Amino acid sequence: MPRLFTALEIPRNAAMSLSLLRGGLPGARWIDVENYHITLRFIGDVDGRTADELVERLDRIDRPEFQIRLDGIGSFGSKKPHSVWAGVTPTPDMFALQGEIERICQRIGLPSDPRKFTPHVTLARLKSSRLDDVVHYLSGRGNFQTSLFTASRFVLLSSRESVGGGPYLTEEIFPLHEARTFPAAASNELQPVKSMV
Repeated sequence: MPRLFTALEIPRNAAMSLSLLRGGLPGARWIDVENYHITLRFIGDVDGRTADELVERLDRIDRPEFQIRLDGIGSFGSKKPHSVWAGVTPTPDMFALQGEIERICQRIGLPSDPRKFTPHVTLARLKSSRLDDVVHYLSGRGNFQTSLFTASRFVLLSSRESVGGGPYLTEEIFPLHEARTFPAAASNELQPVKSMV
């Protein structure tokens, strides 16, 4: 069974902005543009029955779509950096979705994820990059930011590659519903009527 994880997709225009960050860092293995994503929950290798139960429960999630912006870049591994990433401006709706997926995973018997959810898009994996080179690379690109985009769905991805970084295959798609907005006039109607007595 392939390794599974849930993720948010990166639209083409944001992915093209991310692709401009490629290069200029010795020892970096750059992620292919079509494999950019924001991991919500790593699931790992599971049997077919568990995968089916997971899909059935994920399909019941009823949450609104939300806006995302990619903002800033950084690296994981302070003294010996192992990856470079683009940051994601956190939103309550994204954290609520991630939390619900985490609870579903635990209910079907998967161990809790020991890592704190830190939304990001991995840009490169670093094999032999020197700390000085990483610091220099990051210092020239710290003001990176994309326009807002809408996360209208999340996906279940699989990877058969042992090293990580793709290629990823979309196994299932789970739509988020359109955010409900209430016109100002409608909200006034909900106010109690003052008595003239």
